[in-house]
Amino acid sequence: MELTEPLQFDHEDRRDIYEYIESHGSVEPRAARTSLQMDPRPFGHHVAILKRDGVLAEIDGELRIAYNDTVEEEFEADDIEFTIRQARQEDLTGLVGAIRAAIGGGEYVDAETVADVVDSEGVLLRHNELESRIFFVACIDDDVVGWVHLKHPEVEKLSHTAELTLGVLDRYRGHGIGSQLLARGTEWAASNGYEKLYNSVPSTNEDAIEFLEGHGWDTEAVREDHYKFGDEYADEVMMEIDL
Repeated sequence: MELTEPLQFDHEDRRDIYEYIESHGSVEPRAARTSLQMDPRPFGHHVAILKRDGVLAEIDGELRIAYNDTVEEEFEADDIEFTIRQARQEDLTGLVGAIRAAIGGGEYVDAETVADVVDSEGVLLRHNELESRIFFVACIDDDVVGWVHLKHPEVEKLSHTAELTLGVLDRYRGHGIGSQLLARGTEWAASNGYEKLYNSVPSTNEDAIEFLEGHGWDTEAVREDHYKFGDEYADEVMMEIDL
């Protein structure tokens, strides 16, 4: 299923099954059926149709949302080998940890918010009537060392835009991992019909601003004294790139 596809179901029970799986991230079929109080035969039929239509997938005995982007890219730079792929539900703990470690002193407020939301919900991927989000991760030996996250509200007037956040663990910066993550996220957004990406950072996060500018991003607006760190204020630098 494409993240940009509108949600359409021709049976109420299929919508109920999808919404339950979407809200939990990954669920064993019997547990889902029991929670939804469905009989085995109709539940199995509806799940089969949802699988057939590419809406759900069953991986390692659990149901989850199915997405088409399954490409895993391999890279090598400065004797460091890493892969970039779409994040999986089982990456949640490592991804949240990587985000919290990468933002360090809290100068990346949007990323900190993403970590808090994902951690509290316990779900990585989202595609419902309110919002959609997807992550790609950079991994070394299956450990998450960086991420790119795209989110967009399911609002028609904003359907051409998405918010992007990005980060790499400090130890692995300077090896092109961030650039490859940004490229993967940007390519995914462009191929899925988005026209503009946004990223907002405090003016104190000079490294992030310089990184994005070096990849063709522009400052669209500045909100003065938008952030407050202790007793110090910082501007919000609102950056964007047209795809």
